[in-house]
Amino acid sequence: MIQSLLIANRGEIACRIIRTARRLGIRTVAVYSDADANALYVRSADEAVHIGASPARDSYLIGDRIIAAARQTGAEAIHPGYGFLSENAEFAEAVQAAGLIWVGPNPDSIRAMGLKDAAKKLMQDARVPVTPGYLGEDQSPERLQSEADRIGYPVLIKAVAGGGGKGMRRVDAAADFADALASCQREAASSFGNTQVLIEKYILAPRHIEVQVFGDSHGNIVHLFERDCSMQRRHQKVIEEAPAPGMDNATRFAVCDAAVKAARAVNYVGAGTIEFIADASEGLHADRIWFMEMNTRLQVEHPVTEAITGVDLVEWQLRVASGEPLPLRQEELAINGHAIEARLYAEDPAKGFLPSTGKLEVLDFPTNSRVDTGVEAGSTISPFYDPMVAKLITHGDTRADAIALLRADLCYLTVWPVRTNSGFLYRLLGDADFQAARLDTGLIERRGEALLIDPLPGAADLTHALYWLDSDPSSDTYLIARGLEGFRLNRAAATQRAVSVSGSRVAFEADDGDISSHFYRHPRDGAALLVFEGATFRVTADRTEGGAGGAAGDGAILAPMPGRIVSVEVAEGQTVTAGQKLLVLEAMKMEQALLAPFDGVVETLTATPGAQVQVDALLAKVVKAE
Repeated sequence: MIQSLLIANRGEIACRIIRTARRLGIRTVAVYSDADANALYVRSADEAVHIGASPARDSYLIGDRIIAAARQTGAEAIHPGYGFLSENAEFAEAVQAAGLIWVGPNPDSIRAMGLKDAAKKLMQDARVPVTPGYLGEDQSPERLQSEADRIGYPVLIKAVAGGGGKGMRRVDAAADFADALASCQREAASSFGNTQVLIEKYILAPRHIEVQVFGDSHGNIVHLFERDCSMQRRHQKVIEEAPAPGMDNATRFAVCDAAVKAARAVNYVGAGTIEFIADASEGLHADRIWFMEMNTRLQVEHPVTEAITGVDLVEWQLRVASGEPLPLRQEELAINGHAIEARLYAEDPAKGFLPSTGKLEVLDFPTNSRVDTGVEAGSTISPFYDPMVAKLITHGDTRADAIALLRADLCYLTVWPVRTNSGFLYRLLGDADFQAARLDTGLIERRGEALLIDPLPGAADLTHALYWLDSDPSSDTYLIARGLEGFRLNRAAATQRAVSVSGSRVAFEADDGDISSHFYRHPRDGAALLVFEGATFRVTADRTEGGAGGAAGDGAILAPMPGRIVSVEVAEGQTVTAGQKLLVLEAMKMEQALLAPFDGVVETLTATPGAQVQVDALLAKVVKAE
């Protein structure tokens, strides 16, 4: 068994690998950038080495520095995690050439599955079903157009070197093909340095089904059943589950057998995932499920497979890399219950899923879920990397049990002041079609704003928040939903009250009825952090309570996230029209124009070009014209 392991990654997956390595008695080495100097995974490892500046291109993507860190610390092996260099065949070869153990597949297997067109040709030869399409070398616009016409619209144009949803365009009509092709190729050239594309038949009711496979150096390959990853937003997975709902035993056998054939075709060693696309318009059937691609690494969603099989996939990776055979045979693997994973991101769904960065002043996870995370209270969400906060995984006897557990836990998840998608996840898990397993990859898009806006807590919750704010902070750090039975306010029931809810004034009629929120006291200022349907709100007493009042944000132009003012387009006292650009904010390497909400006059203007501002900072205020 490997005795010392360098983890060529960061954050959540680094913490995950460290956890298994520690259980196996393996010494761990972390590598870190400037931004991660105080990160949880760095402090959790036995040793840590600084490898560069905060941008990934200056640290985590420089293979030579990672290999040098392994030599410097005496590490025997390198685990790449996922992302960064995990599917880079040249890096894998360099690790092996340095005399180190690569915890991953052979470089030749990575190359074989690295280009989508070559991988599909290989799968066709291995008699693995592939989506109808065109994989040819003739990349002239005329040939590509004619092949799309032959396949029949809608079609999907995909960059052969693509990934993460980049280099993909859906085309619904022949007249739109040329423009979509040019756009796809520009993005592919920018992201991957390769403009070659393939064309596939676009499946109108697609489900994303993937199979976990595992091979060893002794010729053994098994599958660990399937996952459903159909809940996606812009080709990014949001919720994953195992097994796939509606998958009967015959279909499961056919799909998993095809996945094993795919792995054998490239002599696969280690953990891998074979991804399929299914036409779910008439349920799941083996003859309507096709190979899409292979990920030659551990997947983000691997915990749901671990939950239903009882297998530690990271442990299997380390054992296989050490030369051991697979710990279990195919007939020893079975499905137990149902598991669901939700990806908690630092982002604001109501503002186009803009990333939310900053310090996690409060981060309190529920206790019933498995939580895989790389942060803790006091950590900072950096603008340099993926804004994942954690993965929450529940396991139950049935799918309904797992969903109910996860929704319940989201009602206790407390995060402040960084915005997250927790409320969005709560509503998605409660969606009627999701609960009935009527799934396809377009469900989230169809729901639109119904999933995006966090509803405000009700009058009873806000009334109890006011009472709680007046109570002894040392006596009730937590207030659990449906508590305070028998409590009556010492004031008239019809009294109008007001509070500040996350910066906006909310007036309501006092109500001492049942509550549906979880309360958490902010450790610094004693404010009530109220978790309602998955979303966290900061509640404080309003000094002008009792008035009718509207939202304090009416006409207020607030910074949607921390950033820098690029330009100010108006002056104080200037008349503006609805939709007129007021100023431009740069954040997360993106520029966002902030617009006038209605016709009016710029009453206040605090923004100045070049200034750094924090989230929700008041930048300007527009008052309505008389």
